[in-house]
Amino acid sequence: MTANGGRDEPAPVRRLYGRSSGKALRAGQERLLAETLPLFSIAPEALAAGHGFATPLREVWLEIGFGAGEHLIEQAKANPDVGVVGCEPFLNGVVALLAGIEREQLSNVRLRRGDAQSLIEAAPDAFFSRIFMLYPDPWPKRRHHKRRVVAIGMIEAMARVMRSGAELRFATDIDDYAGWTLRRFLASPHFRWAATRADDWRRPWPQWRPTRYEAKARNGGRRSVYLTFVRL
Repeated sequence: MTANGGRDEPAPVRRLYGRSSGKALRAGQERLLAETLPLFSIAPEALAAGHGFATPLREVWLEIGFGAGEHLIEQAKANPDVGVVGCEPFLNGVVALLAGIEREQLSNVRLRRGDAQSLIEAAPDAFFSRIFMLYPDPWPKRRHHKRRVVAIGMIEAMARVMRSGAELRFATDIDDYAGWTLRRFLASPHFRWAATRADDWRRPWPQWRPTRYEAKARNGGRRSVYLTFVRL
């Protein structure tokens, strides 16, 4: 057992798990993949070289697993001077985000179809000013806990690419996953929990845009937990 209360976990960033496709795409969605995705895709080597965006931006944020992109789109709209990078392996979610980029005429979004591992490994030190991990797959069966994105190796990797004072925002509707995450971040020498009130974990962040997954959780009677960790 480790000091963080879980079993020993490998230090390197591991492959992240998740389904890659769902419903068959319509013609308009196929067009988005063929025409729009190449305009907004970002390769790890481009991020490493600092060539991800056409114009200089105040900060760069990362959303790991953006789902259908509702939250990412709202963040990009509200912060036009911030570059927002999203990673998502689920093809239908990528298409939904592309539709939102076109609809809102956003230029400060870049995305990668796939998990965040390669982008995080390629990013320069202290590159991101904020990272979002919103409703990641909880992998509830004990034998699958090793697939959870929140792990010692991932925390170490994110610490390297985050600036001092940068925020990591985590949300889940699964109590076990909230406790799992809190234990691991509290055990890290790189982060502190930014709670200032006893009920902070019940309150979403300013400019919060609920996702469809959150709505589904509420309809199912599950309450969300919102955790903020600050890079030291």
